[in-house]
Amino acid sequence: MPLILIGGIIFGFGLGFSQMARPEVVLNFLQFDDFGLVFVMFGAAIVTGIAFAVMPRLRSAAPLTGDRYERRLKPFDRNVLVGGAIFGVGWGLSGICPGAAYASLGVGNVTILWALAGMFVGAYIQGYWRSYAANSSPTATRAD
Repeated sequence: MPLILIGGIIFGFGLGFSQMARPEVVLNFLQFDDFGLVFVMFGAAIVTGIAFAVMPRLRSAAPLTGDRYERRLKPFDRNVLVGGAIFGVGWGLSGICPGAAYASLGVGNVTILWALAGMFVGAYIQGYWRSYAANSSPTATRAD
């Protein structure tokens, strides 16, 4: 638990430092007015790509959990398309993604509470809908 808290603090600091916790900066990026966040995203993608390529060669299991490194493939289906579309619309309307919304709250943006409330309502509706669909269909299979 303390390592998760430390990781969250580092992640939130990075979002705040890179200005990704400021919706106006993100909206300027989405409107092609400011390309500074491209460098932030490419930097994160490069670090992640290196970690995914190198860590399985250095260790056979994750250091904290002991789980084996393996790819988790998910099908590209309607749920992925609908979820991606909803995420994109929410990002475009609020100017912030879920992770950065919490960091934005930490830097004093209290109006982001509307976006956070929308995320919670959407997650609840999606969970309710999936459990209803799973209970109403006797041959339902799990997508994840």
